[in-house]
Amino acid sequence: MELIGAGRTADVYALDERRVLRRYRANTTARAEARIMEHVRAHGFPVPAVHDCTDTDLVLDRLPGPTMLDALTRRPWLLFRYGRQSAKLHDRLHTVPAPGWLPRFDGGDRVLHRDLHPGNVVLTPGGPMVIDWCNARAGSPAVDLATTVVLLSTGDVPALAARLGRRLFVRVLVGASRTDPGPRIADAAAARMRDPMLSAAEKERLARFVR
Repeated sequence: MELIGAGRTADVYALDERRVLRRYRANTTARAEARIMEHVRAHGFPVPAVHDCTDTDLVLDRLPGPTMLDALTRRPWLLFRYGRQSAKLHDRLHTVPAPGWLPRFDGGDRVLHRDLHPGNVVLTPGGPMVIDWCNARAGSPAVDLATTVVLLSTGDVPALAARLGRRLFVRVLVGASRTDPGPRIADAAAARMRDPMLSAAEKERLARFVR
């Protein structure tokens, strides 16, 4: 199989022209991820279809197109368009009721992605598609948007243009969304600080952000 992508926890292989295999490097709950993807897809939210799954593997639709992060890196002048598009994805997701079996972040009743940033949005010819649902929880929409604000403000970003533009992107995202993330920023930052995958640089940026 051809390796076509790699993240912090999983590798993605091309199976054929229509499907990819997302394989986690450690035992995870890939079956639960497949279940929430099918739930939001049934409610009309744009995610790739799941063809098969095991505890560690997902067979998904192969999505043609770059991630939003790659597109921003190549064409940073589209920052305003993509910021507004990201806000619409958040607002659209937060209309989806959380199923009773989804673990809860707080007392809210909406589906939260909790990792919905430009690196997890694929810009296909048919529109943006959201990937990587392993952190999904039930909760309040403000938590989800606050988590994205924290990720964008403190995460590792490879390209200089993206690093310079992230504050403006956050401003556009928050301004275009129906949700105010402000009251939940501290909760999102605290949850992020517990992530064992954080780099030393991310921990330092996060500490400065909290201060």
